Amino acid sequence: MSDMRSLASPNIRADARVDLLVIANMVQSGSRVLDVGCGDGTLLRLLSETRNVDARGMELSQKGVNDCVAKGLSVIQGNADLDLADYPDDAFDYVILSQTLQATYHPRRVLEHMLRIGKYAIVSFPNFGHWRIRTQLMFKGRMPVTENLSYAWYDTPNIHFCTIRDFVAMSEDIGAGIERGVALNRWGLPIRFEAPWWVWNLFGEQGVFLLRRKS
Repeated sequence: MSDMRSLASPNIRADARVDLLVIANMVQSGSRVLDVGCGDGTLLRLLSETRNVDARGMELSQKGVNDCVAKGLSVIQGNADLDLADYPDDAFDYVILSQTLQATYHPRRVLEHMLRIGKYAIVSFPNFGHWRIRTQLMFKGRMPVTENLSYAWYDTPNIHFCTIRDFVAMSEDIGAGIERGVALNRWGLPIRFEAPWWVWNLFGEQGVFLLRRKS
């Protein structure tokens, strides 16, 4: 991962989730942004307040859509696996998928659509290669439950778990360029960017990546 540039520790707002701060620092001011799986609109609101972006959202749950609309955000109900295909090419500067990739049925197809719709794609996800997850599997012989993966195996919305290395490999497979990448440890601090990929894979609880479409 020596081709990834470092990302300064975010300091936009102290009360926001760390991975959302990292994402916000990757977005240029005044951009057109689509947040896929936007939840209650926390990231959309953060981007609107700190980056002055034209922010739109897509959310699967009706409750999430209602929460966003109540905050004055422009959000529609939609499914990432099905509805991204309806968006035209180059409709946005950035398409964001935060902590949602593992819940999609076709993550590669979703990522390809994101890079078709936007000039850049930003993806954050829990790292299934983290040492705590490996330890729980090895010594307990059960699917792990952690702060970032808090569901039991029988009621989880997550379908496709991946490691940081898996995500990098998929990005390379579809021809996406990695502009920036950061692995966050359990305290939300970035692991030094000079570290080899196995360090990110072993000690990063989550990864955040800024991808660009290759011409």
